[in-house]
Amino acid sequence: MVRKIVLLLLVVLLMAFVFVTYVAVLRTDYRVTSAFVNVSMVLLFSFLVLLIVRFFILIYLAYLHHLDRSKTPDYLAEYLAHSGDMHLPPVSIIVPAYNEGVVIESSIRSLLNLQYPSLEIVVVDDGSSDDTFARAKRYEGSHGRTIVRTLRQENGGKGAALNTGIHASRGELVLTVDADSRLEPASVLYAVQHFKDPDVGAVAGNVKVGNRHNLLTKMQALEYIEGLNMVRRSQGYFSAVNIIPGPLGLFRRSVLDEVGYYSPDTFAEDCDITIKILTCGWKIQYEPYAITWTEAPETIRDFFRQRYRWTRGILQSLRKHSKYLLKGAGFVNTFVLWYMAFESLLWPAMNIFAQIYFLYVVIFFSLAKFVLFWWGQLTVLDIVVAMFCLSMERESMKLVPYSIIYRIYFVVLTDVCKAIATIEELLQVKMTWGKLDRTGSMGDSVAKEQEKE
Repeated sequence: MVRKIVLLLLVVLLMAFVFVTYVAVLRTDYRVTSAFVNVSMVLLFSFLVLLIVRFFILIYLAYLHHLDRSKTPDYLAEYLAHSGDMHLPPVSIIVPAYNEGVVIESSIRSLLNLQYPSLEIVVVDDGSSDDTFARAKRYEGSHGRTIVRTLRQENGGKGAALNTGIHASRGELVLTVDADSRLEPASVLYAVQHFKDPDVGAVAGNVKVGNRHNLLTKMQALEYIEGLNMVRRSQGYFSAVNIIPGPLGLFRRSVLDEVGYYSPDTFAEDCDITIKILTCGWKIQYEPYAITWTEAPETIRDFFRQRYRWTRGILQSLRKHSKYLLKGAGFVNTFVLWYMAFESLLWPAMNIFAQIYFLYVVIFFSLAKFVLFWWGQLTVLDIVVAMFCLSMERESMKLVPYSIIYRIYFVVLTDVCKAIATIEELLQVKMTWGKLDRTGSMGDSVAKEQEKE
């Protein structure tokens, strides 16, 4: 009840601030005669209204999904008490690995700690040049009711490694994880329950940043909770999640057979296979209690490489499936695809334009008040959304202060990267995978977060 009251007060505060701001802007006489400045101002205010409406819709849908999932039974307690009465089909876990020697052992250990009666772990070394295969090989064999197998192939990319593992596995359900993923013990228990619905083809997990060591990684931790998982919650309310994350995605094997597995023709294989599943008419759910921890880039260089690949991969997937933007995917799924295009193309372009425009009007027209209004509204919005999402995730509120500089620092950095990637994708500039170098530094952070929960 207290959380509902806090949420209501935050929403009222935001609405009041927005109203007062618009009244102040409308009553201010700027006396600007430049047609470009006036037209741009109208355009930016229209975009701001769109952003605010978007946030309200996402918050509302995410909260509805949260209320729905809050009724979820304690499956871990139920499993420990009487697992024989639960829906627990065999699950195969596929771990593609390329030069992951630093993290592969801790990842396998987290999978061996999963509370589930019938698991098969298939580690696929994708032609690593380090000791990834040797480290994974140490765990090969039976570990209670869990079997670990290791395979090796010539380097063919993550999608090819996933396909190798899928073809070699035997489970009715297939769980794909990244080599740095560290799953919470009950993650699979919660995710598999969605497959009681025969129309569910896949489940997206809740990905959290484990290495919260510096400003950049803490910003990414906030982004995953506020920017990615809130969107997945809202999409999950309609069973139409648009990207099943690489660190934790659970699939029906029959669905993977139907859509043709992972394709090597994009750099966002998780986005591509998600679109294929949606456009075949399957539901994709989001499970907030299926939690996995991942290692986020710790340097600007690695961050740029990751987001560059993500953006180009998403654009490649959208171009590949562009026919579904117009028809054939159903209203909800078509809207989800258009939303993906909006976030990849229009939003970054408008944000970058806004930064340049603000600098221009402050220098030449003394419109500092207009700029302060813009940033003030978005900052209040980011604080409200951060508090709301952290509350839903039962995370520490220590990340809230970072929302004050989130849009000025982190969003601008991300949008610049997206813009560069978009331009180079349009020009068909050749790109490589751009694999991140792991540090293996998230162990202590994950342990502390798990202790809190």
